[in-house]
Amino acid sequence: MKKKLLVGLTIFMFFFKNSFAGNYEKVFYDFKIEGISGEVIDFNKYKNKVILIVNTASYCGFTKQYAELQELWEQYKSKGLIVLGVPSNSFNQEKKDNKDIKKFCEVNFNISFPLSNITDVKGENAHALFKWAADNHGRSAIPKWNFHKILINKEGKVEETYASFTKPMSKKIISKIESIL
Repeated sequence: MKKKLLVGLTIFMFFFKNSFAGNYEKVFYDFKIEGISGEVIDFNKYKNKVILIVNTASYCGFTKQYAELQELWEQYKSKGLIVLGVPSNSFNQEKKDNKDIKKFCEVNFNISFPLSNITDVKGENAHALFKWAADNHGRSAIPKWNFHKILINKEGKVEETYASFTKPMSKKIISKIESIL
């Protein structure tokens, strides 16, 4: 009985995984976020770019992914990729101060891609960008943990999402980025 239920749920999830079609009254470029140093990051300046948004945390088992995010940024920024780190304490694994996060990222990973300030990424207090992604792409856009990835295409719409376990330099992510650049 449990086996049949599991098979049924798996089939159900398969058919409804990507069937969510957003109406996209807004696109990614319509949003702004505060940068880690207090500046406003206006996403309008990223028009016609591909953006990988990653909610990050300093005390997470996936924190070493910062190195691959930097590698991805260096390899593809000249081709039109923006990597955007969004430090978040939504999972209680982030430092409490933007300055400490910035220093941690620069000293330990030589991060040069844009970082936002500490931002909620799930729940009622989530930044409008993350609510927008969920509204237009479904539950797969809601971060389940740190280092969840949302890939935005050149039209400013969610192209794909990736779980924390998917490394930034994985063949899966690289292939998709290269196909939409």
